[in-house]
Amino acid sequence: MALLEVEDVVAGYGAGPDILTGLSVTIEEGTSYCIVGPNGAGKSTLLRAIAGFLKPRAGEVRLDGVLMNGSRPDQMLAAGICFVPQDASLFPMMTVRENLAMGGYLVNDRALLRQRMDMVYETFPILAERRGQNAGTLSGGEQQMVTLGRALMIEPRVVMIDEPSLGLAPMIADQIFEKIRGFGALGITVVLVEQNAVKGLENVDWGIVLDLGSKDFEGPADGILADPRIRELYLGKTMSKGMT
Repeated sequence: MALLEVEDVVAGYGAGPDILTGLSVTIEEGTSYCIVGPNGAGKSTLLRAIAGFLKPRAGEVRLDGVLMNGSRPDQMLAAGICFVPQDASLFPMMTVRENLAMGGYLVNDRALLRQRMDMVYETFPILAERRGQNAGTLSGGEQQMVTLGRALMIEPRVVMIDEPSLGLAPMIADQIFEKIRGFGALGITVVLVEQNAVKGLENVDWGIVLDLGSKDFEGPADGILADPRIRELYLGKTMSKGMT
């Protein structure tokens, strides 16, 4: 049984048109994924539908075979599904440590909370140095690390990250991807939506290509990068410039 199953999901916003038009995706435990495709393909909408921020109009979202349709975001979080949106949504006037502690608000055991925070500091050593600094004074890359560290505080089974390199210099983005690759060693399944399709695919096991709200193609990430048809249709100039 797959860890996470999205089957024939139709979803959209308000009274607007369907963005997802019968999308089916399977997420296996211990595998990392990057979702790519043109603007408007439904990449971010998929993450929101899985995380409970957007209720599917039709179809099913299942976790360990259990139907999760209609579950609230906090219920999905408690089940181990963590969504990291494009907007870091940090508390700028709170310290790094306080922001991380907010990520562990579901943890009632103070000793366990300290243990998880130590794990975050081990994963992101710069945050240990900045623990007493207000989050709003950090660089963009450091703020992204706080966001990812906060996600780790709940010991998630799946972390879904929307555009982790957005607005970051290439060297800083490389550092973020290096950290994300390390999530696998922590037993975390990773699902990325990434503007830099090439960089995203280079750092995961499996690629999923969306178009017009449905799955057009999927396969090993290195195979997608090497496929001339996929490169021409969906990656375009990213192969030479590294950006979509």
